[in-house]
Amino acid sequence: MKRQFGFGIIGAGTISGIHAMAIDAIENAKLIGIYSINKNKADAFAAKHSCEAYSSLDEMLLNPEIDIVCICTPSGIHLDPALKSIAAGKHCLIEKPLEVTLEKCDKIIEAADKAGVKIGVVFPSRFYEASKQIKKALDGNRFGDLVLGDAYVKWSRTEAYYNSSAWRGTWELDGGGALMNQGIHSVDLIQWYMGPVESVQSVSANIRHKGIEVEDTVVSTLKFVNGALGTIECSTAVFPGAFKRIEIMGTAGTAIMEENSLIKWEFEKENDDDKTIIAAMAGGTTSHGGGVSNPADISFAGHQSQIEDLMHAIETGDKPLIDGIDGRKSVEIVLAIYESARTERTIKLQKS
Repeated sequence: MKRQFGFGIIGAGTISGIHAMAIDAIENAKLIGIYSINKNKADAFAAKHSCEAYSSLDEMLLNPEIDIVCICTPSGIHLDPALKSIAAGKHCLIEKPLEVTLEKCDKIIEAADKAGVKIGVVFPSRFYEASKQIKKALDGNRFGDLVLGDAYVKWSRTEAYYNSSAWRGTWELDGGGALMNQGIHSVDLIQWYMGPVESVQSVSANIRHKGIEVEDTVVSTLKFVNGALGTIECSTAVFPGAFKRIEIMGTAGTAIMEENSLIKWEFEKENDDDKTIIAAMAGGTTSHGGGVSNPADISFAGHQSQIEDLMHAIETGDKPLIDGIDGRKSVEIVLAIYESARTERTIKLQKS
């Protein structure tokens, strides 16, 4: 019989509903409770998802039936609920980004390590089948020497999106704009595929959303430790927006992924699996909008896979695919890109 896992959710915003649907889809997972500083939202969430609305976080964390806490608060308010959950002995699945400063990220990682609990950072794009096939080909050295790793996230967000919550578009609580909030998924994929970033050179702008503190458009060139180069383009200012796109190119192969479909898969040396992969992946469709113009229009399938990954790690003692140290990497890159744009100079992350 499978071990049963009880879940609590902190925060009752849009992404919390995605977590609830993912938990509900897992046979040996059960949503026990929700806590939000907004009691009305917590009550409505609890009624919709058949769980208990707690009046305080401490009360929810005292429930022994809760094994894992999903932290779905605004980006710059992950530290406090994470530390409280960890101190209560709960494993944590933390929405991206892990936190908005490296100091806060490190405090979470250190606390979890000392307490002996596991944390995962939500990057569901890694769990796409197309994403996994690219990683498998990279690990098998099928691309030869890596040449270019590029990420494009060109989305649309209305003024109403930023006006919907006071924390959106602020440095303190959002941690940045288009790149930290929307583009960080692709930043995670690029560093997972291409390896550590040595340096970045960037420019940013606020073209459409004049009422926010942060950027709505950014372009950065990257140099990776392995010598390859890359580009990140990210915006929430364009209309109507497009599916996110990842391009990995080497001296012996190319893979291009658009949302969760491989639209190009070609290698100098073919193998027996290539035709099967192309047939299964190329030209695939998605049943959702990918968050291109509506942040709620995403599938919960990636979240489900990531929750199952964390559950497996807890049962076996293995490392989750994206633990705190992995989750920190994308924050470091994003912050370096911001620093480069602000100072108009190249920022080094790694020694040559």
